[in-house]
Amino acid sequence: MEFAHDTQVLLAAAASLVNTGRDEPDPLDDVAGFTAWLAGQPYSGQRAGSDGERRAVRALRARLTELWPGDGDGPGRDRTVAVVNAILAETDARPHLARHDGWDWHLHVTPQDAPLADRMGAEIAMSIADLVRGDDLSRLRRCAAEDCDAVLVDLSRNRSKRFCDTGNCANRAHVAAYRARRART
Repeated sequence: MEFAHDTQVLLAAAASLVNTGRDEPDPLDDVAGFTAWLAGQPYSGQRAGSDGERRAVRALRARLTELWPGDGDGPGRDRTVAVVNAILAETDARPHLARHDGWDWHLHVTPQDAPLADRMGAEIAMSIADLVRGDDLSRLRRCAAEDCDAVLVDLSRNRSKRFCDTGNCANRAHVAAYRARRART
């Protein structure tokens, strides 16, 4: 399944948010770190950068973390749908088309003046809904590196992405495999 550009961007942003929970120090621990992290995120509209906004985004992160698999399988479609529907209801999502910042018409589900955590949650929930509708929740994965617990979204056509983009994991795994092969010869 091919995903719309805004869906791809928002799924990657969701993984980025979840991965902030594994960073040391956690960029969402203080307003300065939160503001710096937020600068690289795709969300339009107002950003207060306040402590209250930061706490709301941290709460959203905790809920989104549930959607990725842990040690075994993910939460399943029914549980994912329950989380997505709850987020959409809580954020009072009302889909509408918007065009801004060089993007052509795409879907927004909250007004630009809605609280940041509501905008983030509703837009991410709609992106996850695309995965549910396409029975593609297996695209939400954990990094395959033994020493990494980051999450990722595999949007490749052949569903072959195994490593996150946060810690150079693919390169480290390939170098280790190469060295192991060399050691055997």
